[in-house]
Amino acid sequence: MATNFWTSSHYKELIEQEEVDLVQPLDKEKGITLEDFKLIKMHMANYIWKLAQHVKVRQRVVATAVTYMRRVYTRKSMTEYDPRLVAPTCLYLASKAEESTVQARLLVFYLKKLYSDEKYRYDRYEIKDILEMEMKILEALNYYLVVFHPYRALSQLLQDANLNDISMTQLTWGVVNDTYKMDLILVHPPHLITLACIYIASVLRDKDTTAWFEELRVDMNVAKGKSGRAIVALAEKGETSCIVGWGWIWGQWWGAWCHSLGTCSFSVKP
Repeated sequence: MATNFWTSSHYKELIEQEEVDLVQPLDKEKGITLEDFKLIKMHMANYIWKLAQHVKVRQRVVATAVTYMRRVYTRKSMTEYDPRLVAPTCLYLASKAEESTVQARLLVFYLKKLYSDEKYRYDRYEIKDILEMEMKILEALNYYLVVFHPYRALSQLLQDANLNDISMTQLTWGVVNDTYKMDLILVHPPHLITLACIYIASVLRDKDTTAWFEELRVDMNVAKGKSGRAIVALAEKGETSCIVGWGWIWGQWWGAWCHSLGTCSFSVKP
């Protein structure tokens, strides 16, 4: 696995928000709107989380699976790649990529056990379907499986900011989890997401981190940019449903961080 984010396939695969929000032509023909597209991806992310709880995999595996799922749909349509099959297959592939392998038959067992609702028919897929979809997903991902997550820099940065008590660690970890309800991991370097999450947690816990961010050369007065406005829009539409009341904070500061951190000499090993 690559040890340097800046030379990794993850960095090379970062895209603009406009590319993430592109509904494929086949999906448009089926009447899928951009709003539908976002809601389906959020539902599938929740689907992966729920399934992962039963097969007992690490948090990193879940985050990688959600990243794969979201990346696939920047290139492939939901009409061709059924989300009900893509989601468990991404979990299966991520478990192998993160060296925490889950057997396909175990995934199928829980699909049938948990999702027997005839309306959505999550349970209609068999082992062979997951194995066949795995190859399609690998091709859609250009065989790039390395994902750097915000969790990686979290402990280091919290310790550096003297915020590494249990309460702050748990809260910040939870905020990072919520970022996977959006497409941030496809658009921004993971350490920037980590810093944003630390700021949000510090505001919620009334911790003054101004001096620490100044040392990092983060200009908190930079006008909010495109990504900030995008996150505000997502929060207002309910995609960040677990981040109750945090939409304003995201919108106020996220664009500023991405701009200032991206143009100054500050760097963090992702």
